[in-house]
Amino acid sequence: MTPPQPKPLIAITSDLMIRKDHPTAYLTMTYAQAVHNAGAIPVILPPTTPDPDTIATLITRFDAFILSGGDDPKTEPFGHPTHPKATPVLQARQTFETALIKEINNHPDIPVLGICLGMQMLALCNDGELNQHLPDTHKTHADHWNKKHPIISTDESILPSGTSFSSHRQAITNPGTYQILATAPDGIIEAIHDPAAKFRLAIQWHPERTEDPNLGQNLFNKLVQAIFTE
Repeated sequence: MTPPQPKPLIAITSDLMIRKDHPTAYLTMTYAQAVHNAGAIPVILPPTTPDPDTIATLITRFDAFILSGGDDPKTEPFGHPTHPKATPVLQARQTFETALIKEINNHPDIPVLGICLGMQMLALCNDGELNQHLPDTHKTHADHWNKKHPIISTDESILPSGTSFSSHRQAITNPGTYQILATAPDGIIEAIHDPAAKFRLAIQWHPERTEDPNLGQNLFNKLVQAIFTE
């Protein structure tokens, strides 16, 4: 009898905050539960010092990666000053995830799902650009802050249109080496992907809090399915 196939391990990057004067890694349980529901084992990945050996080891230990949401990236490393109204992530997180993404870029066979901040970091690390404060440019900015709104797909065979739950005041204006996969009705880029990779999808909304299964749980299911796809 063939032994059962072990469940894949999926690393989910954690957020970072200062709690009682100490940096503390944390992640809302909705991410982990969605991975569990997809048939995989979630592992929360804290932003440790990103030495090359550690980053290379992570790539070999995990079957897929989820880059989770969070506050705003500092944009000086990408050639632009950080907007004064931005709420930057702690530097340790950005440094770690930048190094992780750069290594992930060398492994197109590893499935990756970028969510909210994760989408922005994937784009920025691949020659993309960011609108750092939607209230400056879009009268519809409130539609994207803790709200449900429509998603219009550019390729229904990859990602269906539907209704998402978003919570962001920044958005990608240039996807860099990625391709635009979906927008909101006001034109804000809501999803990008790398067609040359096995599964490299980045979305501006929160699928772990989206009721529409096609734009919610099914995205975690597809991430896990991609692990077993040749």
